Amino acid sequence: MKRLFVIIFCFLISINIIDRIFLNDDIYTGFKNLFLNPQYKIIINQDTLNSRYKYHEYSNLFKNTTNFYPSNKNELLDIYYTMMNNGFDNFTYYCNKNYKTCYEDINDISHNTTLFTYMNQLVHPYNSFKMVNSNYSVNGKVDITIDSKYTKNDIIKIDNEINNIINKLNINNVPSINEKIRLFHDYIADTNVYDEDKANNISKYNSDMAIGTLFQGHSTCSGYTDTMAIFLDKLGIENIKIITKKHTWNAIKLDNKWYHLDLTWDDPITNNKTNIILHDYFLITTDQLLNKDKSEHNFDRNLYNFL
Repeated sequence: MKRLFVIIFCFLISINIIDRIFLNDDIYTGFKNLFLNPQYKIIINQDTLNSRYKYHEYSNLFKNTTNFYPSNKNELLDIYYTMMNNGFDNFTYYCNKNYKTCYEDINDISHNTTLFTYMNQLVHPYNSFKMVNSNYSVNGKVDITIDSKYTKNDIIKIDNEINNIINKLNINNVPSINEKIRLFHDYIADTNVYDEDKANNISKYNSDMAIGTLFQGHSTCSGYTDTMAIFLDKLGIENIKIITKKHTWNAIKLDNKWYHLDLTWDDPITNNKTNIILHDYFLITTDQLLNKDKSEHNFDRNLYNFL
């Protein structure tokens, strides 16, 4: 054991000498920070990725990863997706020293709002974000921080309210899964109106979140969709959020088949402001969905290749 320790120590010393002679100080400092400084650690153990709200991988564009030493842009994207899907608030990783365009790719990803919006729909609402910040150091160290859409207090409040609704509607004692979903669908439609002011940034409601839907009676498509997704997860029903440039709704997996549910369009705005509950977009197939409307429901088949 003593001999092994001496060998390792001599090896590290020799590397330091070689780096000092042949490499510049920045590379030497980067090497020291990456391998010798104990405060810089790369997470490589899958057991550390343990968010209770973690989703399965649904899209072929992103996947969960344990490789936090990326060499290309796809591996970078997998790191961001893994971080979001596991609900991390902050994370540190290092670019591979041979990845010459790492900084440029990080900058490109950070400014690609469409890409992050798609990624946001493939994670649980509680793991979704308002903003993602990336800071890159010269030694290849990258720090990511996420500003979550829902706070811990929001989550407690929402969970309690959905539990109250489940008990109020006696949903747990309803044998049919379709009927369980319909009861909640109708309750949300009956207790909400679409928030037309949100698009003009003059709304006083949190209507793009489950907070607005459950406690303020005002929703946009994001609020309806988040609320339904959280309810479905509570019942153990597999689901995902679908997004286009204009709209978002839920997809639900029942009996190994995917169906669409659009609570927003089933709770329409009427001319006389009367409350109407429809079931036109309640658990319909992709063909039925696109036959009804292609203007706002024509989703990206490459992203949602499982539908």
